[in-house]
Amino acid sequence: QVTLVDSGGGLVQPGGSLRLSCAASGIIFRLYIMGWYRQAPGKQRELVADITSGGSTNYADSVKGRFAISRDNAKNSVYLQMNSLEPDDTAVYYCGARRLGAPPAYWGQGTQVTVSS
Repeated sequence: QVTLVDSGGGLVQPGGSLRLSCAASGIIFRLYIMGWYRQAPGKQRELVADITSGGSTNYADSVKGRFAISRDNAKNSVYLQMNSLEPDDTAVYYCGARRLGAPPAYWGQGTQVTVSS
């Protein structure tokens, strides 16, 4: 059974930081591109950042320079360090696992991030 468990969300003031974590089990972790996605109310789910097993990264333009994705293949985990958070970053954040050339096959349960003063 495949499970992805997201954690680390919360309420933070504008300009603050949060670190999201995702722990995977039931998959051969190194075979998957791991990503963070987010969905704000009334909007479609969008890619925030993803990372290959070898460490190559890709970011949405809106988060470049503020967010950093990383992974630990030994711990089957992926992380998202979010700095300089803005109200527009408010969303439910989901961890996703996909193979090359395919959409995500597995999702975490989501963790709420709210940026507000």
